[in-house]
Amino acid sequence: MSEAAQVAAGAVKPAIRAAAEREEFLTFTLGKEEYGIEILKVQEIRSYEVATTIANAPAFIKGVVNLRGIIVPIVDMRIKFNLGEAQYNELTVVIVLNVAGRVVGMVVDGVSDVISLAAEQIRPAPDFSSSFDMKYITGLGTVDERMLILVDIEKLMTGSDMALMDALH
Repeated sequence: MSEAAQVAAGAVKPAIRAAAEREEFLTFTLGKEEYGIEILKVQEIRSYEVATTIANAPAFIKGVVNLRGIIVPIVDMRIKFNLGEAQYNELTVVIVLNVAGRVVGMVVDGVSDVISLAAEQIRPAPDFSSSFDMKYITGLGTVDERMLILVDIEKLMTGSDMALMDALH
């Protein structure tokens, strides 16, 4: 039986289907932890530049920058996740995202790489007490000895506590 006939009969999975079962994530660091977000939400990565401050904005919103004529709000993820004092150096970058039709930048300590995870490499997020909000964590990814905290960046950026846009329903 030819390979095409085996695929049609369901005996062999086509390579395209196997590749589709993997998800790609851009990995970045905040403090000592490594996080991952869907690569398809990333528009570009830029070096950090000081944003224009907006009066009465929450502390985690650093301000706005002009990105080729588009005013982009900048969110500092270290402050948002209560990970201590944010320090800006030559490794600090802004990941420019396109979420819910809106361009938003997020400041992170550094970008690591793009990784592809199979379904079996992604574990559900642990269940913590109600004092710890896990609604933005989609799971934990494992690559060799590394553990990645996988974040639903669209849910995070469109949440009502972010005050960036109306929450999606």
